[in-house]
Amino acid sequence: MSAVKTVEFVGDKLSYIVLRGCWHNIIVVNVHTPGEEKSDESKDSFYEELDQVFEHFLKYHVKMLLGDFNAIVGRKNIFKPTIGQESLHQDNNDNGVRIVNYDTSKNLVVNSTMFRYQNIHKYTWTSSDGKIHNQIDHVLLDRRWHSSVLDVGSFRGAECDTDHYLVIAKVTERLAVGKQVTQRFGRQRFNPRKLNELEVIKQYQIEITNRFAGLENLNNDEDVNRTWENIKENIHTSAKESLGLHELKQHKPWFDAECLGFLDQRSRLKCSGYRIQAKTM
Repeated sequence: MSAVKTVEFVGDKLSYIVLRGCWHNIIVVNVHTPGEEKSDESKDSFYEELDQVFEHFLKYHVKMLLGDFNAIVGRKNIFKPTIGQESLHQDNNDNGVRIVNYDTSKNLVVNSTMFRYQNIHKYTWTSSDGKIHNQIDHVLLDRRWHSSVLDVGSFRGAECDTDHYLVIAKVTERLAVGKQVTQRFGRQRFNPRKLNELEVIKQYQIEITNRFAGLENLNNDEDVNRTWENIKENIHTSAKESLGLHELKQHKPWFDAECLGFLDQRSRLKCSGYRIQAKTM
């Protein structure tokens, strides 16, 4: 969580998260564009709101837009500089034209239509009867950073209770992790509660006194850093032997055997429903 700087929910269809990168902030904007059947006014209003959010970010940060654009982008020659040539569709809808126009104005590219896959791995949405397949969920990125995206494809195995498939993008940007987080892991923590016990206090006093008695014979000409290391090691060892180490609390895993049972039951019911539907057809 140290890399997360800001999380903002602009509305029901627009939100973004700002991640702290090693050299630039990485801004991921999640969108849900109005459907193709919606009015031009609602679509114009959405893109105006998106434009206001986009203009709020500094130009040198990495900006990625992803989500349900409801956009069918056709493989037209005029679109190729922006979308590549691996789109699932030959023709485009109104939302497809809008997303290309927006990308051109913001110097973005559609990375989700630039990787070669079989059509079955380009689908991001399937109709309830299983007859219509569209690629309407997309990943957009600044043109200057588009080489950072190694791969974009749909993941068909996840059950998310939706008619959309997960879209996975592999990106090579580095996140900045705070020093306080990196130093915390692997650090030994003592158990200070034992200092409430009189016997433990006496034991610690004896331990620290005996160890510091050995430091009296140190040469005055010895390097100050070496002297400090000896002092620090004596304090650390005395505390460890007297107080012991603090035992971290073991959290119960949330995904247990009961969750697996529910998933198996859901898969069986889903498969049985498909069989019943196939018989009725």
